Amino acid sequence: MDKSEAARDEWPHLMALAQSGDQQVYTRLLKALVPVIRSLARRQIADDILLEDVVQDVLLTVHRVRHTYDPASPFLPWLMAITHARGVDALRKRGRHSLRETDSDLAPEPLFSASEPQHSQEELSTLLEQLPARQRQIVEHVHLREMSLSETATHTHLTVSAVKSLLHRALSNLRRLGAQHGRS
Repeated sequence: MDKSEAARDEWPHLMALAQSGDQQVYTRLLKALVPVIRSLARRQIADDILLEDVVQDVLLTVHRVRHTYDPASPFLPWLMAITHARGVDALRKRGRHSLRETDSDLAPEPLFSASEPQHSQEELSTLLEQLPARQRQIVEHVHLREMSLSETATHTHLTVSAVKSLLHRALSNLRRLGAQHGRS
């Protein structure tokens, strides 16, 4: 039996001690598990960034569900099941995200459509001033400073989805205000 197998045979005992509150043993166990989790997750995940996210998610899950482990049972299958489940979750999330986030989503929508009346710079300034501050800030970044949605998100400490949402609301408000302004 090599050194790594001996260490793995010790995991059920270490987890039992961790379950009873031994923080030093628990820390030692988690540190020993990281390379094993990484190796297991690499079977599903090729992307290094996503792989590290899965490793962290597995560690959090182990922490959350450590009370469910039965020290009389083998440890590795329990860990493998958690790792596999977190890997599947990460791939599903990425798949859903990639379906929603396309390159065309990263291009901001125009301020006004061609069918709407054109407004002077002064009128646009007046309309912008009527927006809530956060919406105005997003419009200024995306349309006036010509920042990308991801640059705006980074600059404003928001997610790209939040920037899109704020931008959409702002543009809807501007269109409504512009239509009202055109009628008066």
